[in-house]
Amino acid sequence: MSPLQQKGFANFNLAGYYKRKYRGVVEPAGWFLLTNLDSLKDAIKAFKLRSGIEAMFKDCKTGGYNLESTYADGQRLIALILLIAIAYTCAILVGRNSRSSGLQKYVGRLKELQRLHRRHSAFWIGLYGQLWVGAMEFWADLAHELMRLKPSKLPYFQQGLRAMTLIQSAL
Repeated sequence: MSPLQQKGFANFNLAGYYKRKYRGVVEPAGWFLLTNLDSLKDAIKAFKLRSGIEAMFKDCKTGGYNLESTYADGQRLIALILLIAIAYTCAILVGRNSRSSGLQKYVGRLKELQRLHRRHSAFWIGLYGQLWVGAMEFWADLAHELMRLKPSKLPYFQQGLRAMTLIQSAL
């Protein structure tokens, strides 16, 4: 065994990758990855999966469930993580269903000016779609009063109410 292996080092490969254009934008720099994988294709595939994993961590930490602010440990942490995993899966499924059935536009903006990619993840759409339905139920009387004030906008209000019932049925 070499002295380097005794200190915790092992063999690794250096993968370099430069994509000239990504979604119409020229990338300023390439990727340089230290990896234990043998092929460049496998290293790049694994690295691309990382962005989805990081988005999930954000959703579970500061982007939705605020796991870090619970300061839980031990059995309580395990129970919270299990509960979050179930809730996260449900929110993703509802969000994907909302997106595929065209209901996403009622929950959040599809796209902002100067933004190339969609704004919200399936998790966000699923989570806040449920909150939107709950808020509409809470404020239903006020919403109906507002609908009476603007009869020219009634088709839009009815379209939103229809979307709300479709989201409720997806839950």
